[in-house]
Amino acid sequence: MKQPIFVMERWQSHHENAVEYNLAESGVQPVTLAELQELTGLDPADTLLGYGHTDGSPSLRQRIAALYPGATADNIVATVGSAEANFLAMWRLVEQGDRVVVVRPTYEQTTGLAVGLGAQLDSVWLEEDRGWQPVPGAATEAIQPGTRLVVVTNPNNPTGHPLGEAAIAEIVEAAGRTGAWILSDEVYAGGELSGEPTPSFWGRTDRVLVSASLSKAYGLPGLRLGWLVVPAEFREELWARKDYTTIAPSPLCDRLGAAALEPGVRAALLERGRGILRANLAVLDGWAAGHAGVLGFAKPRAGAVAFFRYDLPIGSTELAERLLEEHSVLLVPGDQFGIDRHFRIGYGYTSPPLAPGLERVSRMIDQLAAVRAG
Repeated sequence: MKQPIFVMERWQSHHENAVEYNLAESGVQPVTLAELQELTGLDPADTLLGYGHTDGSPSLRQRIAALYPGATADNIVATVGSAEANFLAMWRLVEQGDRVVVVRPTYEQTTGLAVGLGAQLDSVWLEEDRGWQPVPGAATEAIQPGTRLVVVTNPNNPTGHPLGEAAIAEIVEAAGRTGAWILSDEVYAGGELSGEPTPSFWGRTDRVLVSASLSKAYGLPGLRLGWLVVPAEFREELWARKDYTTIAPSPLCDRLGAAALEPGVRAALLERGRGILRANLAVLDGWAAGHAGVLGFAKPRAGAVAFFRYDLPIGSTELAERLLEEHSVLLVPGDQFGIDRHFRIGYGYTSPPLAPGLERVSRMIDQLAAVRAG
C-alpha cells in the first residue's frame, strides 16, 4: 500500500501550532476537562488506566447506537476518532482494482486511502450554484455496475452543506441497483445551525457504514473518540482489524465519551456548539459582505467550516502561504480540495476571537484587490 501524502493534514500539522490566528480549525471551540466534569458530574480520577474494551465499553456502544434508529450495541465499533473509523472501513471494503466513487469536494482522507489501496477513483462533484448539491443524475451516471464503494461526507466538509433528500435518495438507489457499499462520514452531524438534524444514511440500505466522532460538533477532539455503525454481521471483522491499528480506545476517553453522550449532556454540548457557530457566522457573514466584490460563499448550514470563492490574481495555495508568512494566519487553500480560487475558513473557535484573524485576511485581500485594479 503506497499511500499518497495527505496534503491538507500535512499543511495543518506543520503550521497550526505556530500561527497567531488558526482559521483552519474545523470544529467548535473545545471544552475543558473541568467543563466536561461539571456537565457530566463525573470524576474520572478513579479510572483505571489499563486496557479497556477494545471495541468500546458496552455503555459507550449503547449510547452511540441510540443515535441511529434501529441500531444496537452490536452495530457499533468504537475507534480512535473518525479517522480510524474511515481507515478501517476503507481497508476492509477496497482492494486493488476496485472502483470507488467519492462525492466531492470532501475531506480527502478517503480519496487518498482509495488511491493507496489501488482503487480506480471517480468523483461526483457538488456545485455551488445548486447550494452545494450534485447535478441531478450525476450520481446515477457515476455509480455503475462494478462500483465497490460510494463515499459521502454529510454534512459536507469543506462547504458546510448537507445533502438534500433528493441527492441522498439518488445515491442510495444507484448503490442499491449496483450492489455498491456506502460509507457516510457524518462527523459534522449535530452541528446544524438550525438544530434540525441531518438525515443519516444509516438504515437506508443493508450496505451502509457510518463514521462519526465527538470531535467536531461536540467540542471534544482531544478525546480522540469516534465510531463506526455497521451491519451486525460485519462488526466482528472490523473490530478484529483494530488489533492491527490502535487496539482500543483509551479507557479514560471511553468513560468520558459515554458520559458526554448521556442524552441531557449531549444536548447541552450540541447547543453550546450551535451557539458559538451562530454568533461566529454572523461575524463571518458581515466580514464577507465587506468584500462583496471579491468574496462569495453559500452560507453554511452545518458544521464549523465555510468555503469561500474569490476573485483575485493569485492561486489558493500561494494566497494561503502569503497569509501564513506575512500575517500569521492559517486557512486551508481550496486546491487541497480540488477547487482552486477558493479557501476554507473554520469559524467555530472563540479563542482567539474570529474577528481579528479575519481583519488580517482583509489586509491581504485589499492589497491583492488593489493590484488587480491597478
